[in-house]
Amino acid sequence: MDIRPIHTQEDYKRALAEVSRLVDIDPEVGTPDGDKLEVLATLVELYEAVEYPATLPSPIDAIKFRMEMQGLRPADMTDYFGSPSKTSEVLNGHRSLSIQMIRKLHKGLGMPLEILVQEVAASI
Repeated sequence: MDIRPIHTQEDYKRALAEVSRLVDIDPEVGTPDGDKLEVLATLVELYEAVEYPATLPSPIDAIKFRMEMQGLRPADMTDYFGSPSKTSEVLNGHRSLSIQMIRKLHKGLGMPLEILVQEVAASI
């Protein structure tokens, strides 16, 4: 098994090509090719996590996405924000989320706290 760390974009491309080749032959777990695929996939995943870190959506984008997914309108959000005017201000980025709003969105809509508590500059 000739496996090396992935340090450069060229290393990454070579590793991806080998992962692709191995996936195509679908090796069994515990075989030399199966072990190689598992190790290379782990190295590729680590390289991608460092070089292409996933970013969280802004709290407002996440709220709007959740509203779209659940068919909610701004009028449906007053329970979470307190009033139609606060709802409008939050959704337009003119008001930050309060702790109370964050708790309600988390509990009521199941939104991840990790997204809701991000620090975002208000566009006042």
